[in-house]
Amino acid sequence: MAVDAGVGINEANRWRYLNHIRKTKGPFNEDAEISEDGPDPLQQSKILVIGAGGLGCEMLKNLAMSGFKDIHVIDMDTIDISNLNRQFLFRQHDVGKSKAEVASAFVMKRVKGVKITPHNCKIQDFDEDFYKQFQIVICGLDSIEARRWINATLVNMVDDEDPDSLKPLIDGGTEGFKGQTRVVFPTITPCIECQLDLYAPRAAVPLCTLATIPRQPEHCIEWAHIIAWDQEKPFPSLDKDDPEHITWLYEKALNRAQEFNIPGVTYSLTQGTVKNIIPAIASTNAIIAGSCCLEALKIATQAAPSLGFNDNFMSYDGTEGVYTNTFKYEKKDDCAVCGSLAKPLKVDPNWTLRELLESFATNAAAQLKKPSIRTEEKTLYMQFPPSLEETTRPNLDKKLRDGLGLVEKQEIAVTDPAFPLLSFKFILRFS
Repeated sequence: MAVDAGVGINEANRWRYLNHIRKTKGPFNEDAEISEDGPDPLQQSKILVIGAGGLGCEMLKNLAMSGFKDIHVIDMDTIDISNLNRQFLFRQHDVGKSKAEVASAFVMKRVKGVKITPHNCKIQDFDEDFYKQFQIVICGLDSIEARRWINATLVNMVDDEDPDSLKPLIDGGTEGFKGQTRVVFPTITPCIECQLDLYAPRAAVPLCTLATIPRQPEHCIEWAHIIAWDQEKPFPSLDKDDPEHITWLYEKALNRAQEFNIPGVTYSLTQGTVKNIIPAIASTNAIIAGSCCLEALKIATQAAPSLGFNDNFMSYDGTEGVYTNTFKYEKKDDCAVCGSLAKPLKVDPNWTLRELLESFATNAAAQLKKPSIRTEEKTLYMQFPPSLEETTRPNLDKKLRDGLGLVEKQEIAVTDPAFPLLSFKFILRFS
C-alpha cells in the first residue's frame, strides 16, 4: 500500500504545475467551465499525429509530457541513418525499422501512463471512419500532397448536423531556420488548400536541357533519375529509400557531370534531389512542434484562445535572431476544398491541351501531377482508365481555341488521382 501511495503522490506532483495553469481562472479562460470533479479533457482526448520524423518525434514527446494519454501516429517510412542527427527518438540500431513503431515504444517507455498506437502505412490507407475517432489531428509532414489529402478529407467529413464531425487540424512545417504553425477548423476557417500558393511549386527543368545541355549538378541527377533509369531499368522499380538505387543514380549522375565538367554531384545531393528533401534543423523542429502541441493543449482544455478563428497563421524565422509573426490568413471563396466558386485561370488560347495540362504542375494554385480535364459538355482528356485515355489522347495536340473550341470565361473541371475527393474548377481567361 505504501508503494502504491507513493506512486500516486509522485504522479500527482508530476502534473501539478500544468494542472495549476489549466484549472486556474485567468483573462483567457474566464468563460471556460473548469471543474475539479469533471472528466479530464487530456484523459478523454484522442490525438492523431501524422508523421514521425523530425517534427513528429518532438510532437509525440511534447504531447505525452503535456498529459495526453491516448495518441495514435501514422508514418510509412523506415529509419535511415541520416535521420539520427535530429530525430532524437531513434538510435543506430533502429536503422531500417518503422519510424512510427520505434517512436511510439520509446515515448511510452519514458512517459508512464501514455498509450501510443503506431500505424506503419500511408494516411490514404484509412477511410473517414478511422479519422472520426480523433478529437484533434496534428500534422508534422514534409509532403504538400499528403497535407492536401488530409485537409480535403477532414473538410469533407464535416456534417452540419453533427458537431463532433469537425476535427481541428494543426499543421506544422519547417525549412531550415524557418517554420510555420497554423490551425484549421474545417469549413469555418481557411483550409490548407486556401493557402496552397504559399508553397512555391518545384521548378520543372525541360527535358531538352536534361538530355543535351545540363548546366547544374541537379540537371545531371535528374537526367539519371528520369532518362537513364527509364532507358536501362537497373531494378524493377525505383525505391528512393534503397541505398543501392540511390548509389546507381549517383554514379550515373557523376559520370554525366564529369562529361560536361560540372562539379558538385555528391551522394547526399543525389538523395536530396531525388527525394526532394527539405533541409531540416533540430532547433526549428523543436520550436514548431512545441507551438503545435501548445495549440492542441489550448483546444483540448480551453485554457487559452487557440489560433484559428482570428489570427490563424504563425510564421517563425530564426535566420537572424528569433522573429515570429502571427496574422490572419483569409478564406478563399474559390478554394477547391472549402469554397464554391471557380478560380480564374490565365491561358494562351494557342496552347495545345498538352501544354495546358503540363502547366498545372507549376501553377501555384493547382500543383497537379496527373491532371484530367473536362468541360460541362465533353471530356477533353482522361488519364484513367486506359481505354478512355486512348480515346481522348488525340486531343492533347489540339489547340485550346481553334482545335477544341474552348472560349473565354468557359468553366473547366480538373481532377487528379492524388486527390480523389476534389474537382478543381477553373474559368478560362485568355491572354
